[in-house]
Amino acid sequence: MPTPLELQIKTLPNEPGVYQYFDKEDVIIYVGKAKNLKKRVASYFNKNHENGKTRVLVKKIVSIKHIVVNTETDALLLENNLIKKYKPRYNVLLKDDKSYPWLCIKKERFPRVFMTRRVIKDGSEYFGPYTSIKTVRILLDLIKELYPLRTCNYDLSHQNVNEGKYKVCLEYHLKNCRGACEGLETESHYSNSIAEIRNIIKGNFKESLDKFNQMMLNFAEKMEFEEAQKIKEKLHLLSNYQSKSTIINPSINNVDVFSIISDETHGYANFLKISNGSIIQSHTTEIKKKLEETDKELLELFIVEIRQRFDSQSPEIYVPFKVDLGEIVKVTIPKLGDKKRIVELSERNAKYYRQEQFKQVQIVDPDRHVKRIMAQMKKDLRLHVEPRHIECFDNSNIQGTNPVAACVVFKDGKPSKKDYRHYNIKTVEGPDDFASMEEVVFRRYKRLLEEKQPLPQLIIVDGGKGQLSSGLKALDDLGLRGKIAIIGIAKRLEEIYYPGDPIPLYLDKKSETLKITQYLRNEAHRFGITFHRNKRSKSAIKSELEQIPDVGKQTITTLLRKFKSAKRVKEASLDELKEVIGNARAIKVYQFFNPEAK
Repeated sequence: MPTPLELQIKTLPNEPGVYQYFDKEDVIIYVGKAKNLKKRVASYFNKNHENGKTRVLVKKIVSIKHIVVNTETDALLLENNLIKKYKPRYNVLLKDDKSYPWLCIKKERFPRVFMTRRVIKDGSEYFGPYTSIKTVRILLDLIKELYPLRTCNYDLSHQNVNEGKYKVCLEYHLKNCRGACEGLETESHYSNSIAEIRNIIKGNFKESLDKFNQMMLNFAEKMEFEEAQKIKEKLHLLSNYQSKSTIINPSINNVDVFSIISDETHGYANFLKISNGSIIQSHTTEIKKKLEETDKELLELFIVEIRQRFDSQSPEIYVPFKVDLGEIVKVTIPKLGDKKRIVELSERNAKYYRQEQFKQVQIVDPDRHVKRIMAQMKKDLRLHVEPRHIECFDNSNIQGTNPVAACVVFKDGKPSKKDYRHYNIKTVEGPDDFASMEEVVFRRYKRLLEEKQPLPQLIIVDGGKGQLSSGLKALDDLGLRGKIAIIGIAKRLEEIYYPGDPIPLYLDKKSETLKITQYLRNEAHRFGITFHRNKRSKSAIKSELEQIPDVGKQTITTLLRKFKSAKRVKEASLDELKEVIGNARAIKVYQFFNPEAK
């Protein structure tokens, strides 16, 4: 049986994120980022490391925790935050304490726009952080070319400007500034420019795109092609520029984020702690339901427990839906923007934790995994009993030729290939899927009844209302209606049809129930089409040999047993044919394929 550490590695998601290694004292000893968490973490344990410190690190790892994020950039920023907070032993020599750059719109009259590495809580707006200093400089250069802004640190209050305290400098004469210090630019005009700059920094280029294009055209008309090319290159680089990170937003400070997802038996809750605009803590856990508790009830219990366990004093929490926690804390349900994205990030981590738990249970406790899957299918497909035994039917023919059908059997959610059956359609002429479905369903269950074999709890027919009605008619003829559930699955939108219900059921595209149902349908199609192709090819071979005059079926069988195909029979010499079927029949076969030899 795999160790707990091996299980954790096997069930990690193939997503970008940050991983944390813990030792036997439950202390973080290393924090790292990854484009693919599963591959990166597995690489530590799949090879011999030349570096001695890395070997020691791997030996000390007892458990692994991770946080899933949206992009590699987010992973890089979160890694930086966690290293600064926890200072893991094996990260000390690998990371410096350099801060990432931000863009600041200063809180002042006629605001300046500049780059900084320090976030000061003075009401100014900060955008970032940026992982590339080049991106920040390009962005600033573009802003300066588009908008003449002041760069001086004068106090441009109404009183100072009216009293003429300052004079325009060289920047004004170079047309890089419009002289706000002497009242040559109105505050409203300057504020409009700042609003446009704010949109550009956030990545909203639509409003300014026309202005960019006009600048390029103007340069081109003046034959200043180098300047036009510079604008074009900057726009190309900025098209790849990401808006400020989901991981960090200075406006979100000292907040706890909670979310939950659940199934029939368990809830999976996630907690993110935000301090000074950064994620500094993440915790996800599984909660076993006792009395069919709602998500609201489970999340309320989780919030109270986690805030006590981690001694959280945050005055505000973000949650995906309303919860009742009294008046001691402010509850916010974000609808859009960065606050909404951080709640979605929490939900995403809960979902991945749930998937990992499923994978681990599947490895360690297969019976529990099967019970959960069956209970979920019973609920999703509105069945009276768990579908432990499912059978799925599919027809296959091309323009009515060689019509066949296939029946595949799943037991406990897995293929039972020894129970697969294929059928030659006997009573239907021409391409009639409905009649073919009725025939095979009738034949299948007539035989099971005669042999007193166990019947399935669920029958799935590949097709919509027509095929479902045909299957249902066969069950009626056998007196099995109501004793076996039967549904149809249509390929177009994967809709599920029920007898007597004109409105189909649409399952969640990511649900395990739909995936198993699709697997059944696809397996039936594969099994049926393979049988159909084999039958067609054998039919084509026999039909060619059957055209030989005075050569019977036994001779054809003898030839195919020896030469394996009609092509090899055609290529065989007269002497080779004589050895197999005798002189007289060999001459007939040889002359049929070689008319010039007559």
